[in-house]
Amino acid sequence: MVGIGGAGMSGLARILLARGGQVSGSDAKNSRGILELRTRGARVQVGHDPSALDQIPGGPSVVVTTHAAIPKTNPELVAAKSRGIPVLLRPRVLAQLMVGQRSLLIAGTHGKTSTTSMAVVALQHAGTDPSFAIGGELNESGTNAHHGGDPVFVAEADESDGSLLEYTPDVVVVTNIDADHLDFFGSIEAYVDVFDRFAARIVSGGALVVCLDDAGSAALAGRVSGALTERGVTVLGYGRGTHADLAPGVPNVATLQSWEARGGGGTATVRFAAPLCPDGTERQLTLPLPGEHMALNALAAAIGAARVTSFAEADIEPLDGILAGIGSFGGVHRRFEFRGQRGGVEVIDDYAHHPTEVRAVLSAAQDMMSARAGQGSSGGRVIAVFQPHLYSRTLEFADEFAAALDLADAVVVADVYGAREAPIPGVSGRTIADKLAAPGVFAPDLSRLAGQVADLARRGDVVLTLGAGDITMQGPEILAALADRLPEDRSPDAHDTGAEDPGLTGQVS
Repeated sequence: MVGIGGAGMSGLARILLARGGQVSGSDAKNSRGILELRTRGARVQVGHDPSALDQIPGGPSVVVTTHAAIPKTNPELVAAKSRGIPVLLRPRVLAQLMVGQRSLLIAGTHGKTSTTSMAVVALQHAGTDPSFAIGGELNESGTNAHHGGDPVFVAEADESDGSLLEYTPDVVVVTNIDADHLDFFGSIEAYVDVFDRFAARIVSGGALVVCLDDAGSAALAGRVSGALTERGVTVLGYGRGTHADLAPGVPNVATLQSWEARGGGGTATVRFAAPLCPDGTERQLTLPLPGEHMALNALAAAIGAARVTSFAEADIEPLDGILAGIGSFGGVHRRFEFRGQRGGVEVIDDYAHHPTEVRAVLSAAQDMMSARAGQGSSGGRVIAVFQPHLYSRTLEFADEFAAALDLADAVVVADVYGAREAPIPGVSGRTIADKLAAPGVFAPDLSRLAGQVADLARRGDVVLTLGAGDITMQGPEILAALADRLPEDRSPDAHDTGAEDPGLTGQVS
């Protein structure tokens, strides 16, 4: 397995090892995940070299890789080709592991990891032991994959390279469809089409579940529901029904009637309907995570979990168990994850790396702050610390990123995390920072970023590190800098002098 320490690959390795397979792999550097795989029996070489193929006597029967993270020039891939060893993409291997099991696959531009995670916890709470593969670590179990004892498999279906078409699913949830990964697909039309083709792969007797509050997923249901219904596939919707007109004839089986932010989470009032349960069944769902988008993800998880286990219509008790499981959900690593508090300032980390995701996370943070103010807490600010991911995405969505970041009270923009891309001349974090309306700075030097953030913060603020790159590593650094600048015994108003915030007077520092 090339890149075995990655989120997706390490999960696949765990399942293969649990099923008795011999697993070897390579990665660019050591990690906690690699150490854990070694304790399970995997043989892992740090550094990419053809010798990595010789860790198992006789060599591997197959080499597993991914489109996005591993270049075709990788030494192990070149050596595998010269030796005649088959090279398979991770999704194809994962699809083979699903054979003989009922599969629930979560797709969509945003929210896949959170929704998949909630579905897994819901099924476990309701008494099912599913296999699962998630793009993040469940806080409950500390793992991103598991070989379960029941014939149910829950996983994310990543559309970024079209490889979700390897699956033949029983139940599919599409949370939303929003322009992304245009560097691979070339156009929004090609990107949207991959979801249509994926829906067409649902087996007879299965189900497609779509969010009726998202124009993209509702339109998907409108395009494919006729053909799917003819093949015996049920199409169901959830949400407030904002775009239900795009999916005529698709029933809303989980109507979000209200969402009320409370502290760090909120309460949703939901009316369920057939064929999920009897019409008019109303439930309150309390979530420990903020944001109405998270409530919508919870409904998607509940419907998907109920359908994949074939709970009979009108069977309320399993639905209650599913909802109770979702209500106890402890979150996922890097999804609105609390990292600590120093000097009265909270630091939260999130993987948001698309304008829609940034907007949703910052809206949730502002709702959380408003709820706290309503409960008598002193008003604090939301400070966004954003690291753009990919030069192409930065260039394509610079205006959208700036508009989303303007939901924060103050913004620090780091430089672009290029990942697999070479730099594009003239494109940097400044490309976004220069478009901000909110007070903001461009902070290209990560070694100084923590101190700059700590200089901005005051007691009662919430700092969010946002992005898919190494910005997550700044959380502990920011906490350390806060400890130096805002001692715990500092009076609440000591930093609030009424003067303009330091560091927000110019775009570059």
